[in-house]
Amino acid sequence: MIPDDNFITHESVPGPTKEEIRCIVMCKSSVSKNDTVVDIGCGTGGLTLEFAKRSRFVYAVDKNIDALDTTQKNLKKHNLTKKVQLIHKDALEALKDIENFNVLMIGGSGGDLPSIIKEGYKKLKINGKIIVTSILFETPVEAIETMKELDMKLDVVNVSISKGNILERGTMMIAMNPITIVTGEK
Repeated sequence: MIPDDNFITHESVPGPTKEEIRCIVMCKSSVSKNDTVVDIGCGTGGLTLEFAKRSRFVYAVDKNIDALDTTQKNLKKHNLTKKVQLIHKDALEALKDIENFNVLMIGGSGGDLPSIIKEGYKKLKINGKIIVTSILFETPVEAIETMKELDMKLDVVNVSISKGNILERGTMMIAMNPITIVTGEK
């Protein structure tokens, strides 16, 4: 895993997804070197880069041009530009132009989560996975309901991680936002 402090960031772009969460997402995705991945709401590219290291190809989609610029800088920094196509579009528009894929990663949906899941499901290969990461309480509920409609096999994990801050007297644990990871398998 690429350490969190090894990413270029931008003040108007969330991310990168924390290292521990990226580890769990990689595990849940079961991504392989022959897989194609679509990363919706790529942000600074934390998950895009990890998928690029492990898959055949990644489509990184974001409607925020600053996010795509930041992802591009991180791809260059880590020598992964040849394995990723950046797409500056709304998720639903982008999915219409992308070939069938093995993994759909949704880190940001702009309020269109059910539609994105349904559109992505159409191009998801058999045994493929849709993964939704969320800091909002309502997002996993939407994801679960939509994936149930599609008769997907579900896995839901809520993760609370604290990182140690070493002080003179001892170690103070600092909590990060809890993250819910919903995975649906076709």
